[in-house]
Amino acid sequence: MKSIQVVAAVIFHEGKVFATQRGYGEWKDGWEFPGGKIEPGEKPEEALIREIREELDLGIAVEQKICDVEQDYPSFHLSMQCFRCSIRTGEPRLLEHEAARWLEREALYTLSWLPADQKVLPEIEKNWSK
Repeated sequence: MKSIQVVAAVIFHEGKVFATQRGYGEWKDGWEFPGGKIEPGEKPEEALIREIREELDLGIAVEQKICDVEQDYPSFHLSMQCFRCSIRTGEPRLLEHEAARWLEREALYTLSWLPADQKVLPEIEKNWSK
């Protein structure tokens, strides 16, 4: 089974966290934390900064790792590193996703999250006020 290494940004801003809805592929319409694949030679934090710039035209600061997630999907294994991030520059612009929402803590479990991202939610709750 193919293994994919990815990073995900849990972007906090003004007491809310940012979620995006996939606009393409097998998992289209599922909700996730934005991010993407780590390229050869990239550090996870560098990949995350690049991916968020490409997907959202947004400059972020990577603050701390929240968790690592391992998830088997039908056609691949996903290893995802999740980081708490903040906005440095810009406003999110959806360049690859079909929708996005800023969620308050109470709304965290209201979306149809992708399986790997579901595993991140309890860790986000633990890290909400840090």
